[in-house]
Amino acid sequence: MDLRTADPEASRRFYTALFGWTVADVPAGPSTVPMFVDVEGPWGGLTQLAPDDDRTPQWIPYAEVAVLDDAVKRATELGATVARPRVDLPVGSVLVIRDPEGALVALWEPASAASPS
Repeated sequence: MDLRTADPEASRRFYTALFGWTVADVPAGPSTVPMFVDVEGPWGGLTQLAPDDDRTPQWIPYAEVAVLDDAVKRATELGATVARPRVDLPVGSVLVIRDPEGALVALWEPASAASPS
């Protein structure tokens, strides 16, 4: 699950004060990204909305898939559209779809599930 927000620092302060959640800067390639973490590790992202992203701040659930490309193909055959393009990260790949009714969900393929290059 990710929180997409225009002001990550304000969101960080709000959720840490409200729930006592911990936010840590987790390595992601050459940089770090803020993530909600617990004793088991990261469980959610805290992402700044891009300037060209017209969505309102929101929580986006993730659905793990075995093969991202296959899941996107099936989703679009069923009427979904791609809301945000694929992003490949060291820990896996993600793409956000909009279902036929307009709800967003991120399709997530962990790096361990990715096919060998």
